[in-house]
Amino acid sequence: MSDSINIALRFALYLDLMLLFGLAAFGLYSLRGQERVSGAQLPFAPLLVITALLGGLLSLAAMACMAWAMSGASAWAELWPHIEMMVLETEVGLACTLRIAALLLAGFAVALNKPWPTASLVLVTLGGAVALATLAWAGHGAMNEGSRRNWHFITDFLHLWAAGGWIGALAAFALLLRQAEPQLAILVRALVGFETVGAVIVVVISVTGVANYLFIVGPSVAGLFDSTYGQLLTFKLILFSVMLVFAALNRFRLTPLLEQARQTGEHRIAVSALRRSMALELSVAVVILGLVAWLGTLSPAME
Repeated sequence: MSDSINIALRFALYLDLMLLFGLAAFGLYSLRGQERVSGAQLPFAPLLVITALLGGLLSLAAMACMAWAMSGASAWAELWPHIEMMVLETEVGLACTLRIAALLLAGFAVALNKPWPTASLVLVTLGGAVALATLAWAGHGAMNEGSRRNWHFITDFLHLWAAGGWIGALAAFALLLRQAEPQLAILVRALVGFETVGAVIVVVISVTGVANYLFIVGPSVAGLFDSTYGQLLTFKLILFSVMLVFAALNRFRLTPLLEQARQTGEHRIAVSALRRSMALELSVAVVILGLVAWLGTLSPAME
């Protein structure tokens, strides 16, 4: 039961912190000037406040769950000393403390959105990036030592930030497309502008994914697919390929179709097609995050 709760909390943290970081970053590279004010195009204020607050609550719950699993305590009075010890004396606890501080910064920065929208999103992006990076201390990289540990953490950071950028962009496009009459000029500009960002994200995820595999498993696939870890990893790679197909469809088919439709005024079919594609791609991404949360609790040799 504790394993299921741990996986659920890890999944929720991944999704929440990636949305916080990715939505704020999207506002910086896709929107301009007053378009970054909450409500002008995207409801930044409620979304970012909720994700920052939820991230803090989930972090506290994850710490309590970890202390409960390690101590076996059945009462709060017995559990609290173990939580205190983990927070003050372990790297995971220090990472959790840093995450909560970064989330407080992000939450405070949201209040600056109306007068200084760009500065607000910069601070939220920085806070979200730090909070997201702290999840690496709950992964396989924490089991390494020396320079190998440092390089593994670096690849984890890059992998998390790239994945967060992709998740946030998908959520932002889904929100833009939910509008009854989306502002097509801004939507098309954001879609076209995301082509370069999306290409960088795919390259970073691919390279760091291979590097992480080498750190965790090594340069071999012998016996990997006999383990639960290997089977889940294979399924994750299949779903990642599906996401790439959706991304290519959006890039080479649906975005040009929307741009042409905007000029003729008949854009409903193109918008509906994009809505379906973005919804499906985001759904696949959420399933992948669930697999990532599960994989983080396994070792390649475990059954």
